[in-house]
Amino acid sequence: MLIAGVDEAGRGPIAGDVFAAAVVLDPDRPIRGLADSKKLSAKRRGELESEIKRCALGWNVEQVDVEEIDRINILRAALLAMRKAVAGLEFQASLVRVDGCHSIDVDCPCQAVVGGDGLHEEISAASILAKEARDRYMLELGRRFPGYGFERHKGYPTPYHLSVLETLGITEIHRRSFGPVRAIIDR
Repeated sequence: MLIAGVDEAGRGPIAGDVFAAAVVLDPDRPIRGLADSKKLSAKRRGELESEIKRCALGWNVEQVDVEEIDRINILRAALLAMRKAVAGLEFQASLVRVDGCHSIDVDCPCQAVVGGDGLHEEISAASILAKEARDRYMLELGRRFPGYGFERHKGYPTPYHLSVLETLGITEIHRRSFGPVRAIIDR
């Protein structure tokens, strides 16, 4: 049975795209140390990302941009990114396991698993790929928009990020439908 694990990264930030990954692990090539990406160091995530890409039967990472997030809302955008990640696999999975309480519309059975990134290795692997891809994207945004600190806070509404918004203003990659950004626009 080919089981695809699916997870997203970037639902909570107020800036940047949302990412999702789908991973089908190879039972003959186990990967030690898979866990929820939030519980791993950046160094360990990077090591595991390389191993997942090398050893998995298949993997795919997709993203949905800020404009779409603002148009359809972050939940729908995250679910869209997850559907795109599954659709982009090289083959059809027999079962899809999604981290969280929402299943996605795919061409095979789908299970939503709350806390799945800590329960199923294929979801853990997807969590790692999505987080690493989004973190690289945020590092690039940090270079494109100096002074905002995207490379540090990854777009989350930290006190520093919120103070910079007050000083430098919003950018094209800020989510205008999110409260802190909307409040600045509405002034």
